[in-house]
Amino acid sequence: MFGIQARHVHVDTTSFSVSGDYTGAKVTGDLDATTIAITYGYSRDHRADLKQWMLALATTRDGDVPLFLRPLDGNSSDKASLVAAVEALHKQLSKADEEASLYVADSGVYSEANMRRFQAAGIKWVSRVPETLAEAKAFLEHDVDTRQTSVDQQIHWISRQITLPQGTERWVLVRTTAGEQRAQETMQRHVKRTQQIWEQRLWHLGNQRFACETDARVALLREMKTLPTWFELQSSVVSYPRYEKRGRPRKEAPPVDHEWQIAATPQVNQECVAQEVRRRACFIVATDVLDSAELPDEDLVTTYKEQGSVERGFRFLKDPLFLASSIFLKKPERIVALSLIVVLCLLVYRLAEHRLRTRLAETGQANPNQTNKPTSTPTMGWIFQCFEGIELLHVHTVNHTATIVLRLQPLRMQVLALLGPLYQHIYKNPLSD
Repeated sequence: MFGIQARHVHVDTTSFSVSGDYTGAKVTGDLDATTIAITYGYSRDHRADLKQWMLALATTRDGDVPLFLRPLDGNSSDKASLVAAVEALHKQLSKADEEASLYVADSGVYSEANMRRFQAAGIKWVSRVPETLAEAKAFLEHDVDTRQTSVDQQIHWISRQITLPQGTERWVLVRTTAGEQRAQETMQRHVKRTQQIWEQRLWHLGNQRFACETDARVALLREMKTLPTWFELQSSVVSYPRYEKRGRPRKEAPPVDHEWQIAATPQVNQECVAQEVRRRACFIVATDVLDSAELPDEDLVTTYKEQGSVERGFRFLKDPLFLASSIFLKKPERIVALSLIVVLCLLVYRLAEHRLRTRLAETGQANPNQTNKPTSTPTMGWIFQCFEGIELLHVHTVNHTATIVLRLQPLRMQVLALLGPLYQHIYKNPLSD
């Protein structure tokens, strides 16, 4: 009805914290059970002190429209919940005779077992590869300067077909200019903080006295084992005479022994830091679509970077203005019902936003944004704010009653005209006897 394609579907999970106790046991059942376990788990909101429940959500790349939701236990694993959500949605779209979709997910879904399940179900997928895999570590060692480059010079990549136990996959090693800049800023803060920590550690080490030079060097080597590779240590071992009595010794008094101290200073190797920045700016995107003519490498990278589609949905659901950021419900069954309601609200919001943006593009018009500059991609949140202040004036006489809509300014009339006749009819001045 809205002309929105489900060619690319983005899937992810998030968590919602609750303040209640929720000590009741979960009723066992299938994946469609209406009861979920409110319990502790990994919190995306950094509230490990609170119990939580989770939500799996799938949205379209075109318009960020939600297609699927599933409430989950508070300690659900992405390895299990994401693959189950993709399989359920794929089954529903197949029954509706929809065109085969390409499912996009973060590295939480990537595993040998899950890729085998996708292959058995005929599901085409795109995912980020965890850097902890041995194959990923080896692939990350490729020279970053031998890559292909996009026309705008913002994306650099290397593409390879990798044979794995679950089958052959196409891996693309990516580095973006924006990602490298973020990695450099993060690395600078990390280097500064780490240097302060190591200066303090070496100061304490330098205040220790050792009975022999060997003990001092062993202690220094032990500390250097955890020294970051982008630090160089300027160090020396200094001997100090030890006398029989405390205080200043006499000139002719010979020392009874010697003690050893370490003098060490950490220095930053800028070349190693630059290499670490380039490595941290790299990530691997994988797919089972091996034909680059069907899905070119650059389109593959762009498709994965559009994973923000589902994350924008989560931001909407957690927005304090939406009043779903705080949940006060007694039973888990009601939380499940609430999850359906809030995602339906997101559906209406996205469809209205998509229709407005489409009509603006078709007619060549624009709306003023928050800074009064023209835009063809306004958010519905801003449009809602523009419609604040409309009032109804009810006029009652002996013979008839009239209702007049006040403050329909030109911007509001433009938005109603773009959305369609139904919206204009709702806001027009109705007369009724």
